[in-house]
Amino acid sequence: MSIGNAAEEDRPSVGQALQQARTEARLTVDEVSTSTRVRVPIVQAIEADDFSRCGGDVYARGHIRTLAREVGLDPQELVAQYDEEHGGRPQPTPPAALFEAERIRPERRRPNWTAAMVAAIVAVVGFVGFTLVGGGGDQEPSKAKETPSAKPTETDTPSRPPETTDPAEDQKPSDSPDPSDSAIAAAPADKVTVQMTAEQDVWISARDHNGRLVHEGVLKKSKSKVFTDDKRLSLVLGNAGGVKLYVNGKEVENVGEDGQVQRVSYTRGDPEAG
Repeated sequence: MSIGNAAEEDRPSVGQALQQARTEARLTVDEVSTSTRVRVPIVQAIEADDFSRCGGDVYARGHIRTLAREVGLDPQELVAQYDEEHGGRPQPTPPAALFEAERIRPERRRPNWTAAMVAAIVAVVGFVGFTLVGGGGDQEPSKAKETPSAKPTETDTPSRPPETTDPAEDQKPSDSPDPSDSAIAAAPADKVTVQMTAEQDVWISARDHNGRLVHEGVLKKSKSKVFTDDKRLSLVLGNAGGVKLYVNGKEVENVGEDGQVQRVSYTRGDPEAG
């Protein structure tokens, strides 16, 4: 479509020319806006000969040129007509004006409460974990819970009573009981009793007939322990040659050698190594 040969007085305005050409091309305002990237309100205002929303004459001329190409008109003729109707070629407008006119202000972002709550929960969990781990460092490790059926005791008595140096006493029959004799007297018939006396430092572990740990640790030299259970006691000796065992009041010989790890278990009918 050309408007150059039309009589000036019969010539449509810039907006009317653009609207007529768009209608003849069977294009909607939305389609023109999408293809030219000129917003719908500005397209509608230009077609109504309202150029105030363009942000200045320079940008109005640019929109006219873009829309004219889209609807099949001569951009130069429309821009020249615009200049005639608006007092000649305008002075360039500072870029800030276009920026302010065309800028689509972003919506105000709402606070992200979900992220804030997650961060707060993580902080609380981390603090609780740090308190539990850090606070627990000064506490003594919990000792194995002793069952009523197996109660170890520890004494400082040596494996053999000290010999007397009194000659008169040597001539008399000794009334002091042997450790094995004391163990025999102290061993109840309805339980299994194990007494151990360390002649060297010995690592020991003891479990009752249910497999529950009764004791675990190092039995120092000259120290003794006694374990009892209704049915069975299972022992692990880390240095079998360095400990004396009395099972149900009887001494167990040849438990093992120095440095040897030995596993034994005893019942009420022993002493026999398990």
